[in-house]
Amino acid sequence: MKVLSTKILSPSQQSHLMLAGIELVQYSAISIFPKVFQVPQKITKAIVTSHNAAKQLMASKISANLWYCVGEKTKALLLKNNQKVVKMAQNASKLADFIVKTSKNEDFIFFCGNRKRDELPDILNRNNVSCKLIEIYQTRLNPQTITGSFDAILFFSPSAVQSYFSKNTVGEIHAYCIGRTTANEVIKHSNNVIIAENPTVESVLIKLIKNQKHA
Repeated sequence: MKVLSTKILSPSQQSHLMLAGIELVQYSAISIFPKVFQVPQKITKAIVTSHNAAKQLMASKISANLWYCVGEKTKALLLKNNQKVVKMAQNASKLADFIVKTSKNEDFIFFCGNRKRDELPDILNRNNVSCKLIEIYQTRLNPQTITGSFDAILFFSPSAVQSYFSKNTVGEIHAYCIGRTTANEVIKHSNNVIIAENPTVESVLIKLIKNQKHA
């Protein structure tokens, strides 16, 4: 089996595929660039839906009294840096729904990138939850024409999907996606979509390996 990853995997993740007899071709469909940003001296409630954003925030020693986040890895990073996580959700919409139910008429800061999706701030604003956006990084597409044939392609963000499909197609091969939001972007181009059980790179790889064994 030969697969294409739109993200450069870690050595351990690459090893995982190699041990399963899966040949890997990989490239970076997007690039992340930190931005200079300013924050209030005291942050009571903060939202972060991207692991890239969380890494930059922790590297910059940004703290908040309470954090609301998306993804197990983002939660783990916050906890590792002695931050208090009130809620971790699988996607931004579910996180927004939780905040609306528990924190109406309260103020939040949402740390995000330039290509953030609008679901979370839209849901909060419609329900009288104040949400100030602070953009802390830029995502730039890195479109490349990919040659060769593959049995599957791996997607880890909507931006990577947009980047890939700006110059390529998938034909009839399966697209493995890290979550529903990424899958919704792929569905614009293909119906052969498989979504990981959890929104982590490892979960995508586990799903791929399991399906390969049963093929």
